[in-house]
Amino acid sequence: MSESYIQKLFAERIGGADYGKSTALYKFAKIKQAKAAAKQKNPDTPLIDMGVGEPDEMAYPQVVETLQKEAAKPENRGYSDNGGPEFREAAAEYMRKVFGVKDLNPESEILHSIGSKTALSLLPAGFVNPGDYVIMTVPGYPVLGTHARYYGGTVYNVELTEENDFLPNLGTIPREILEKAKILVLNYPNNPTGTCATHEFFKKAVRFAKENKLIIIQDAAYGALVFDGKPLSILSVPEAKEVAVELHSLSKSYNMTGWRLGFVCGNPLIVKAYGDIKNNSDSGQFLAIQKAGVTALKNPSITEKITKKYSRRMDLLVASLNQGGFKVTKPGGTFFLYARAPRSATRDGKTTRFDSAEAFSEWLIGEQLISTVPWDEAGPYVRFSVTFEALGEKEEKRIVREIAERLNPYTFEF
Repeated sequence: MSESYIQKLFAERIGGADYGKSTALYKFAKIKQAKAAAKQKNPDTPLIDMGVGEPDEMAYPQVVETLQKEAAKPENRGYSDNGGPEFREAAAEYMRKVFGVKDLNPESEILHSIGSKTALSLLPAGFVNPGDYVIMTVPGYPVLGTHARYYGGTVYNVELTEENDFLPNLGTIPREILEKAKILVLNYPNNPTGTCATHEFFKKAVRFAKENKLIIIQDAAYGALVFDGKPLSILSVPEAKEVAVELHSLSKSYNMTGWRLGFVCGNPLIVKAYGDIKNNSDSGQFLAIQKAGVTALKNPSITEKITKKYSRRMDLLVASLNQGGFKVTKPGGTFFLYARAPRSATRDGKTTRFDSAEAFSEWLIGEQLISTVPWDEAGPYVRFSVTFEALGEKEEKRIVREIAERLNPYTFEF
């Protein structure tokens, strides 16, 4: 059968005439395949999935009840377009109560999103022309960069390293890149490193953006999941609103991953542009979900309980891995633990060597039935997530103890 003419119609941004012909596997597809193969090979050994990047529990009952009630109301059935006023007002109060940001105008400086991923995919349309640069950090969430490239832009990556506390060294960005750059993307608390930004770093970033005529898009999807102290918003920095918007999500902080609800807040001109693009891209999130979101935002104690659980699990995991020869420290927030991958594992005189984090991650899945996510962009690291399924503290301890039992027979070289 001859090749369809459709093959020649694909846009270059997704591969052009070669679209769909690549046999290369996306990282998460490889992990999925490796998990399936490991379970088939070892049907009697439970796989411990620590690669999942979403909460292991449902949204809290009062949030679910609000959705059920509001979904039954006929006035909520239509398009919400750029959202209802109740959600914007609740978001403004949430930012004041949780982050200490007191001056957000819900009419002009806050707009809902159908999740942070959607907002990150829409914002480049407002700024990126062919030849423009976007500055991002690696390892990191690639969605904004992908869409920047769709518009003919180029991504310049700044590595996050232990030596710099997993904060980007903005001073290393070449002048010729800065002259073509429009957007600086930040993500704190950070996925995958778990690092929390400091007030001083955010001040430096705002100053850097003003000096170089950049806008800042700060992805705060894990913003309130902080283990010590008060959660920090870039908008708490003086003059930040002149250059920055911050993206918040209810997915991680309220166990509402599949609900697809968040908000963009900050600079009114950027928020307006986002709203105009959004108007031409979607018809808004279901109003009943927005009203359930209001219930969530008015109850930040929910996030405090969720954070306490992740903190408890993180303490257990850090102790267990260090007992097995790793050298990890508890991160400042999120539910991720970023650990340097070993170069080898030895047991009974037999040594297995790893030339990358991906190789170590595949060994963990295939031989130990422990699933993680590898990152090799800024050195070999694996990301453990404490969102593994466990009902109660007793089960949490049992699972982490099982991890130790599987790894303790090995001597790891780093």
